[in-house]
Amino acid sequence: MKCVICHGAEIERKKVNEEVQIGHDVVFISVDVLACKNCGERYYDRKTKRYLEEITEEVKKGSVPLRDVGKVSVLAA
Repeated sequence: MKCVICHGAEIERKKVNEEVQIGHDVVFISVDVLACKNCGERYYDRKTKRYLEEITEEVKKGSVPLRDVGKVSVLAA
């Protein structure tokens, strides 16, 4: 398989954190995907896309336990 972006041939399976924004919150979901070693382009199979969609809906409902890992502050103007 060649990368559709950079045409590199080094595609490997790796664990990545997918960002899902829900309101003002960002949730990181760890998934295994194929990714280009050269440019980082990610390739998702149907099973992974379905998982991301399902877990996003569960997070929106509040039925998935989440752990706070930091704090982001915004300067109030």
